[in-house]
Amino acid sequence: MRPEDVVDAERLSSESFYEVDLRLTRRGDPDPEPRSAERGGQWVERTRHYLATDPEGCWVAEVDGELVGFATSFNRELMWILASYAVRPGLQGQGIGMALLAASLHHGRACLRGMLSASADPRAIRRYRDAGLSLHPQMHLTGVLDRAAIPVVEKVRDGSASDFELMDSIDRRVRGAAHGPDHAWLLSTFRLVVSDTSTGSGYAFHAGDGTPMLLAATNRRTATRLLWECLATSGDRAFVPHVTAANEWAIDVGLAARLDLVQSGYLALRNMRPPAPYLHHGSLL
Repeated sequence: MRPEDVVDAERLSSESFYEVDLRLTRRGDPDPEPRSAERGGQWVERTRHYLATDPEGCWVAEVDGELVGFATSFNRELMWILASYAVRPGLQGQGIGMALLAASLHHGRACLRGMLSASADPRAIRRYRDAGLSLHPQMHLTGVLDRAAIPVVEKVRDGSASDFELMDSIDRRVRGAAHGPDHAWLLSTFRLVVSDTSTGSGYAFHAGDGTPMLLAATNRRTATRLLWECLATSGDRAFVPHVTAANEWAIDVGLAARLDLVQSGYLALRNMRPPAPYLHHGSLL
């Protein structure tokens, strides 16, 4: 992948994932919507971040000069991450995706562990399992937030770049590798909150609507405190993505807030257990 490929890759990504959403939407669920211009802009900037920090992990496939697929991956310490991966709808099953995934896996061959967040697309799931990844169901919490259930949140403050060393230490303890340069990109896009006490430490990035984008802590009490802080900034509705069964503390918070629990996709892992207490980012993991 070259910098000039990124905008075309975003368009292909939007088209591909919208097709998956249409195909997998359950009866009674809201109709999926195409990616917004704001989210598309974030996708472009995030992918440029991957290219700047680990360009050898980013690949595109072309047919007659036209971009028909891509895979973005990167290594952080001894962790390999597959950030995003797509083939143009209608061209699946021709070996394009297999070649892209093979290139990304080869890039992470020296890493002890690996992570990716997958949709429920059966074709992609089969490919990840064939690559030796273990599959752990993901859930999300969604619905109208019961604001009366939100407790007074103490021992949480706004974070800054001065917290990155602490945050990398938490990452290594919880998921086995630091996010390193990813924290700076996240801080440029989301609000950072930190809790650092004598009994535990943690941090969370959340969007303007309170959605937690990444949360890591050294114990459940600290993680719970941080998630309530995120929900406290939500509007009438709240959304908590990327919850695994290893993180029942997050399920307890969501149910206490009167949110609904829904199964959605998989966390695919190599040589590791689902991190906890931890809510992963969809592509930075």
